[in-house]
Amino acid sequence: MSDIGSTPLATTVTSSSNEKKELKDIPIGIRAEEALKKAVANAIADHKRFGDSIVIWRDGKVVKIPADQIEIREDQAEYKTK
Repeated sequence: MSDIGSTPLATTVTSSSNEKKELKDIPIGIRAEEALKKAVANAIADHKRFGDSIVIWRDGKVVKIPADQIEIREDQAEYKTK
């Protein structure tokens, strides 16, 4: 996963192999996907921090996950439940 600097207007991106690439050289679709993953991870972390449940789709059903069961993965923009 790429780390897009600390500012929204970062000019370089550091990949997992520590190669620096110019932001303009990364396709807009990839940049958009990374931004979306980061936003979702932040929203899930906020829900956990404030004690709010999240609702997900699992096995064709809507499932409510209580805040105390949300497990945050710092290295990925994904989550899992206990």
